[in-house]
Amino acid sequence: MADLHLRAEFTFIEQPRDGRYGTALPAMLAADFVGEDDFFLIAGDDLLFRADGGSDLADLAEARDRAGVSAALGAAVVPGAEAGRYGVLTTRQSGDGSPLLDAIAEKPAQFTAPEAYANISRSLLPAAVLPYFRSLRPAKNGEYQATDAIGDYAKDHDTLIHPVRGRYFDCGNTNGWLAANLAAFQS
Repeated sequence: MADLHLRAEFTFIEQPRDGRYGTALPAMLAADFVGEDDFFLIAGDDLLFRADGGSDLADLAEARDRAGVSAALGAAVVPGAEAGRYGVLTTRQSGDGSPLLDAIAEKPAQFTAPEAYANISRSLLPAAVLPYFRSLRPAKNGEYQATDAIGDYAKDHDTLIHPVRGRYFDCGNTNGWLAANLAAFQS
């Protein structure tokens, strides 16, 4: 297991210090490297912990292929009362009943459903999404947001929402980070 990293090639792309920032920058900067390949866009401030040793990314790829769509988003199912802490993925149903992305709501003030699909920044995307990233303009806060590009792509292409099986930890805040460390220590 210790030599698993020897079977992978790593390419590092440095973000220029040109004032641009945001969750879309990695895809924008890696577009030439990605070329015509599918790619995962993953934020590093969330953790999925699976005691069964499974991979939510492998599950996401399998679910996307089964659904016959070009893109898929991993989502944590959270209680509706907690939905305001996250970007919420609203859905519409495909012909076979699979949830497809309708819109991404940024931290809704009111959410009345018992559960919500929380955006956990785990996406499997085709190269065809890259023009949506290239045409992005900064949001009102100045950030180039991946959710804007993905949401625009989903208006034109079915995008699967796939609930993850792993225990989700929001490590972007101290409580989530501490809970993730405790869970890892106890496993």
